[in-house]
Amino acid sequence: MNLPQQLKYTKDHEWVRIDGDIATIGITDFAQSELGDIVYVEIETVDETLTKDEVFGTVEAVKTVSDLFLPLTGEIIEFNEALEDTPELVNTDPYQAGWMIKLKIHDAAEANDLLDADAYNQLIGGA
Repeated sequence: MNLPQQLKYTKDHEWVRIDGDIATIGITDFAQSELGDIVYVEIETVDETLTKDEVFGTVEAVKTVSDLFLPLTGEIIEFNEALEDTPELVNTDPYQAGWMIKLKIHDAAEANDLLDADAYNQLIGGA
């Protein structure tokens, strides 16, 4: 299971890369493997300001649809438009090409509640 050490994680299986006041967000390698083949990513919240834990979109796999929960409060400023034509990037490259949104963070202190790679690994039953 691929868990980059520099990222932060949520109990809902999203990953977060923070660069200044911008967070890039996607779902973890574990989440995509549990969901199976991703066929559609729906994000209709671009330019909206949402609070932490609100649903910002959905990811649809062959067998299920799963809500995506915002790990930090902020304004969604960008959607990875490559996912419109190739949603399988979430399966093949979840931490790079398969990112989902970019968020302008409103409360940087909320990042302190995110999990580091070791804590997330324990959450998902890793060694």
